[in-house]
Amino acid sequence: MRRIAFLHGFTQTHHHWHHVAHAVAERVGDSTLVLPDLPGHGLSAADERDIDRTAAALATSIGPATYVGYSMGGRIALHTALLDGSPVERLVLIGATPGIADEAEREERRRLDDERADHIERVGVDAFLDEWLAAPLFATLPPDPDGLLHRRRNTAAGLAHSLRTAGTGVQRSRWGELERITVPVLVIAGALDTKFTVIGLRMTEALPNATFVSIDGAGHAAHSEHPGAVADTIATWLP
Repeated sequence: MRRIAFLHGFTQTHHHWHHVAHAVAERVGDSTLVLPDLPGHGLSAADERDIDRTAAALATSIGPATYVGYSMGGRIALHTALLDGSPVERLVLIGATPGIADEAEREERRRLDDERADHIERVGVDAFLDEWLAAPLFATLPPDPDGLLHRRRNTAAGLAHSLRTAGTGVQRSRWGELERITVPVLVIAGALDTKFTVIGLRMTEALPNATFVSIDGAGHAAHSEHPGAVADTIATWLP
């Protein structure tokens, strides 16, 4: 039985993977789906593990599987793949990065993430989400009332803690370690997401066994914008 784990992005919950996860399962058959809520989100709002402890916990709780991660979930999945004795059999990264290599840039991002975390605690989840989803990064994201409802069920404390312990600013750069990931890797980016297209292509060159796919008409959240195309891409790539 094939086992596939789907790891969501910041402000999302496991709910945001339902469409793609079940579509992939329908296409490949005989699959066990694992859809956790990551620390600071959904049912794991009170979980205070950082990115490294989360990766280790997922390796233990999920075990051998294909790990599919979007954005924050992709960064965590990548950390899981770099663990000694990692259970990651195949890896799918969507709009994800191995971190910020430049120390000054990383420190600036850490400062911005800390400011954003403080802001969430001041204004609350609803007001923050209105601002967050209005950012240019999500300009191509279609209206999703049900998905927004699930985002609003997160807590300010949980989201703030997630930024402080699993944000890109606190994530150490893993660029120099990508060659250690020898399992097959599928790197996906929306064609309209120029930043993560560049990052994705660079990762593909550094990984020993990687394939890059661009999703036409999609921005950063390709799995939410064009779930059918993303599901087809993953299902076609799986053995």
